[in-house]
Amino acid sequence: MEDQDAELLRALQDEHGEALFAHAVRLSGGDRQRAEDLVQETLLRAWRYPESLDLERGTVRSWLFTTARNLAIDAWRRRSVRVGEVVTDMIPEPPPSADEADRAVEAWTVAEALGRLSESHREVLVECFYQGRSVAEAAARLGVPPGTVKSRTHYALRSLRMVLDEMGVTG
Repeated sequence: MEDQDAELLRALQDEHGEALFAHAVRLSGGDRQRAEDLVQETLLRAWRYPESLDLERGTVRSWLFTTARNLAIDAWRRRSVRVGEVVTDMIPEPPPSADEADRAVEAWTVAEALGRLSESHREVLVECFYQGRSVAEAAARLGVPPGTVKSRTHYALRSLRMVLDEMGVTG
């Protein structure tokens, strides 16, 4: 930074620093850290664009206040489009994952659909898919031949698909 640039920043700070900081505190809702950041960014803009401080364009203070206001608005807009800023000393509990919620909804939907099936179709699906039994094991538990378990499973799955379609479930 050249001496002339440093002198410009010192003069701006000396002449307008307190008023600019007070203005920035109001703009930031009383947050002194944000206000300091606003003042710093405003003075940085003045240093980068010294031609904007031309008295023919208006007073230096009005330019500084307007720039600070615009920067505060831009910062507010950036924060408002973010999901959210969390200011806390405690680490928050992670929210339940979407996968858990999706699984719960799917389970309720399938339970509802199973409830609409005939008892023989529901039993064979529960034995084979939810209890994880083989065809032979399911046949022994249900007291029917293995071929019957196979055909019931086939027709039960078709019926389940139709019920889910009627419920508006796709996929």
